Formats: sequence, structure tokens, C-alpha cells
Amino acid sequence: MDELGTALRTWRERLDPTTVGLPHNGPRRTPGLRREELAILAGISIDYVVRLEQGRAPTPSAQVCGSLGRALQLSDDEQAHLMRLAGHAADPARIPRVIPGSVHRIMEQLAGTPLAVYDATWTLLHWNPLFAATFGDPSSLPDDRRNTLLGLFEASPVHGRVHHTPAELTAFAESMVADLRTTTSRYPDDPDVAALVTRLLRSPDFRELWARRTVAEHQGSHKVVDHPEVGPIDLDCDTLATRGSNLRVVVFTPTPGTDARSKLELLAAVGTQELAPRVG
Repeated sequence: MDELGTALRTWRERLDPTTVGLPHNGPRRTPGLRREELAILAGISIDYVVRLEQGRAPTPSAQVCGSLGRALQLSDDEQAHLMRLAGHAADPARIPRVIPGSVHRIMEQLAGTPLAVYDATWTLLHWNPLFAATFGDPSSLPDDRRNTLLGLFEASPVHGRVHHTPAELTAFAESMVADLRTTTSRYPDDPDVAALVTRLLRSPDFRELWARRTVAEHQGSHKVVDHPEVGPIDLDCDTLATRGSNLRVVVFTPTPGTDARSKLELLAAVGTQELAPRVG
């Protein structure tokens, strides 16, 4: 058994099933989680868990490692160790895309608020259920459709339900381009950043803003979500940068003086399902 498999088995066996909400029905032959329980929690197959622990599986992707880390409730240091064992050691020249366990714990505490995590190029990495219920579930989108800048300048917005006034859209685009300029100076050797800028330069609107060489970090904005079930939702959008990783945790809160809070509470209860059958 290789080091990765040994570590996964050790972490699995130390985790009390009751801490992850599993019933403790009588004595178990082995301590901790069963393999099938870990598979369910991590959203992967039981066969893959078995092969990982036995050292017979292909190297897991960073996304799978993140799922395993959350399921096993690893600390940030342990999750970083898991990434290194799987060959995903952090490269200071590349944009970080691994979400620390601490950020996932923050998301769990803010379940009543739409919340999403982006990397430094504004590619959507993770979101909570209320974000999906509010903005539409992005899980079916290809990777390039999850980038906010590409959505802005290629007319394929990540958040298709968001309505901007012309002035708001102009200010948002200016802010996002200035933020990308900041990212290029932090990660000048990242090929993904260079490829993104090259693709965006096909857009005349982007080229105009890029030529201004404005440098700033995007802080937040106001958004109106045209939800197909509950109508317009007024939200204030605030961006929180994580230390060391430059991930952006974006939190959407109800605009004061509006009915946004009650609409979010309704969406939190029903999720992405339709509130009533559609006719026709």
C-alpha cells in the first residue's frame, strides 16, 4: 500500500461516524467510517475508494482530493499534505485553486446566504445550495463558461439571471478588468492567465478597458437577480479575499429595505425545484 492509500485509510478509521451525521447502529468490525460511507460523503464510487487505499487507482484529481478532504474533515495542513501526496503540490507561479477546509467550514456556517468561491481569474470553483437556487445551478456548465470575465465579454454570462443597468454593467466590467490586471502582476508566469487574457483580447470592449492599464481589486457590487419563480431579488455582493491563496469568497446579502430576505428564505426551503407546475 502506498503512502496516499495508507493516509486515506488512517484518516477514515479515525473519524467517528456520528460527527458526520451517520447513525451508530451497534458495534462495527473496524473503527471509523466504512469505505462505502466515505464514498457517499465524497461523491465517488466505493470501488475507487478501495483502489485508492490499495494503491491501485490513478492519481486522484485536485477536485477529488478536495472532496475526500471535506468528507474526512481534514485540517488545512492535512488537506495540503493530501494534495502533495497526490502530486498536486502548490506552485507559487500558478494560481491556487484548492479551497482550504476553513473556507468550506465558513460556507457551512453561512448556509442561509448565497455564497460562492472563485479563483484569482474569477473562475467559479465552488458554491453552496442557496447560490444554485438563486442564480441557477452551474454544475452543468463547462469550465470556460464558469469564468465571469469570459461571460462578460463573450455574451455568455455565468449568472444569466443577473440584471444590470447599463451604468452598473460598465462599472462592473471596468472593475473586473482592473482586478484581472492585478492578477497578471501576481502570477506573471501562469500560462492559464496568459491564455485567458489572449482570449479576452478578441473582444473590442475588453481591449479598450485593458489598454487603460487600471489596477484595482474588485470589492463588490449591487445585483438584481431575475428569478423565474420568486421574481426580482435585490442583493449586495461583497468579496472577501483569502490570505495566501487569493481565492475570492463572494457573499450575497439582501439589500436593506427590500423583500430579498424572505425570497432567499423561500429558496433555501425549496432549493432548485420549481415552486409550482408550469402550464404548457
